[in-house]
Amino acid sequence: MYKWVLAFHIIAVICWFAALFYLPRLFVYHSMSEDSISIERFKLMERKLYRGIANPSMIATVVLGVWLVSMAPEAYLSQTWFQIKAFLVLLLIGYHYLCLANMKQLAEDRSTRSHVYFRFFNEIPVIFLLAIVILVVVQPF
Repeated sequence: MYKWVLAFHIIAVICWFAALFYLPRLFVYHSMSEDSISIERFKLMERKLYRGIANPSMIATVVLGVWLVSMAPEAYLSQTWFQIKAFLVLLLIGYHYLCLANMKQLAEDRSTRSHVYFRFFNEIPVIFLLAIVILVVVQPF
């Protein structure tokens, strides 16, 4: 059963990161748009991506991750690499909800962020991905 849960956990992580890579990219294009048709299209795309892919993937990632840990808690909870990884996942969840806040501001036409800000904001998940994958695979601590 462990390998099945692990496989679905990895799939959920990939889907979650795909959404976290693409959503801020939509923010870049949205913040650069000037015509109402494009702006409304980006609002719809952002909402569907967040609700249809990002949220379910995040929930699946967390649920399946907790399930994995519950199958062998002594193998995970006492290890420093896992503790750091868990902390990074908590920060990533914070980033996920920061995306929601930005999406709501853009949807309400009250965002003051420029496309340059969103270009930098878009790179943050890459740092999380690198750190988490290295921690899981290399287990340096």
